[in-house]
Formats: sequence, structure tokens, C-alpha cells
Amino acid sequence: MQDGYTPIMEGITNLHNDIMFFIFVILGFVCWMLFITVYIFRVSSNERPTNVTHGTLIEVIWTVTPTLILLVIALPTFALLYSMDEGIEPEITVKAIGHQWYWSYEYSDFYGSMDANSTLSESDGGHVAFDSFMVNDADFDDWSQLRLLEVDNPLILPVDTHIRMLVTSADVLHSWAVPSLGVKMDAVPGRLNQLSMFINHTGTFYGQCSEICGTNHGFMPIKILAVTRSQYLNWWFLVW
Repeated sequence: MQDGYTPIMEGITNLHNDIMFFIFVILGFVCWMLFITVYIFRVSSNERPTNVTHGTLIEVIWTVTPTLILLVIALPTFALLYSMDEGIEPEITVKAIGHQWYWSYEYSDFYGSMDANSTLSESDGGHVAFDSFMVNDADFDDWSQLRLLEVDNPLILPVDTHIRMLVTSADVLHSWAVPSLGVKMDAVPGRLNQLSMFINHTGTFYGQCSEICGTNHGFMPIKILAVTRSQYLNWWFLVW
């Protein structure tokens, strides 16, 4: 899995690693039991099979042990699920709108600078909106850019800030997903879905639409630039 840069993704990674530990222990035990059973109870060693068909102790053990293992796994899982859905008062709200085949973003509570393609209206509280299209290979500034993942207008977000993402669609089903941030939310026409993020590290993070939304499904990437809070307030100078 990609390195996690939010508490949620770090929790997902840790839970995955913990569960994999139990899986390997169980796999090793089952393989050992199969080997011992085949080796000890082979025909050459047991020409006369036993008549024992039940063992109360072993039946209790193989019922109670998996139950305890599931409980150990369930407790951190429930805590992680709760934290993923926990509603924390956001400092910034951003709306992501899926189109065929690009994303639009709206900063409904943004006050400050914006690029030439954005719109700002003081009457509606500083509303900034822009489209984010994939950059074609022929338009790359240099070949360090990532094919099928670069966009002309990335989403700028600050670190160490509670962010609320509202996700919807203007046409068909889409899915706004950024694996390294541990977020994935369906974009449904006529419905606003919500997710929360708290990015704890600056950097560039990529994602893609994870819903088969049509012929150009693979050409609507997501690019997020996570910057410091002070840089976010001056993102005009940072990006453009």
C-alpha cells in the first residue's frame, strides 16, 4: 500500500499489518496441522483406524479460539470505522464535482487570491470554483510529470487542518479516491456525500476516479498539493 499521510490512512495500514500477522499465524498453524495429520495417520502407521469421532476439548478450543481472534480484530476495526465517519467541525469545506471526464472544485469558504480561471464573489462569501483537466503527454513541461495523473489545476489544501470534502456528480456515477490519504467517496448525481481529511504532511498526492463512468474513465485524475497553512493563504503565488 502507499504510504499514509493522514491519521485514517495510517490506521488502515496498521490494521492491515495487524490482520496479516493473524492470517500468517493461522495459515502456519493450519499447514502444520495438515502435515501432522497426514504424517501420523497415514495408512502405513495406522492399519486399524480409531473409532473416536468426537473430542469435546478440541471442539471447544477450535470454537473459542477463532472467536477470541475475531474480537481482537474487531475492537480496532470498530474504532477505525468510527474515526472515519466522525464529524469534526471543519476549518475548510471543498466540493468536488465529477463530470465526464474531469473534476470541478469549489471553495465555498475561501477568502484570498485565485487564478484567472477562478471566480470570486464577495456577495456569496468568497466562492472560488475551477475545473481540473488531465494534462496530455504532448503538453508536459518536463518528463518528470506523471502520465495520466497530471492536471492543469491541482487542488490546493493545507496541512494540519480539518477539511470537509463534499462529493457529488453532474452526470453519472464517479468516485473521488486518493489512496495515500485513505479517502474514497462515490460521487452520486443529486446527492452530496461527505468525507473528512486531516493531512499531516506536505507533498503531492494523486488519485483517480474509481468508478467505471464511461469511455474516458481512466482520464480524470486527481492531484492534490498539500502545503503549509501560510502557503495556502498565498497559494496564488505558490502555484501561479
